Amino acid sequence: MLKLHLKSLPAVLGASLLCVVVARAQSATPSPDNGSLDVEQLFAGTCGFCHSDGGRAAGRGPQLMNSQRDDEFLHNRIKSGKQGAMPAFGESFSDAQIDQIVKYIRALKPREG
Repeated sequence: MLKLHLKSLPAVLGASLLCVVVARAQSATPSPDNGSLDVEQLFAGTCGFCHSDGGRAAGRGPQLMNSQRDDEFLHNRIKSGKQGAMPAFGESFSDAQIDQIVKYIRALKPREG
């Protein structure tokens, strides 16, 4: 009886891992247009890898705080990306959510301290 349980252990562990991965992917899904969106958290988890310090400093991508680019450019860059430099997020976020991200970028100020 013990051998049967040990043989099924990899399958059980694999299924458990799959459930964790699916649950994690679902939690990364943006909220609908009418739901609240924690833009700072979304930015940290989605954009922060390239745009350091919440967009306040250059990293793999440019600093976004005090960007000279207009809102339309930022919106379109987020939506469509840039070949070889930035992924497109137009299928991940609605236009209203992208507008909230642009608003977050415009509100960036240096951290105190």
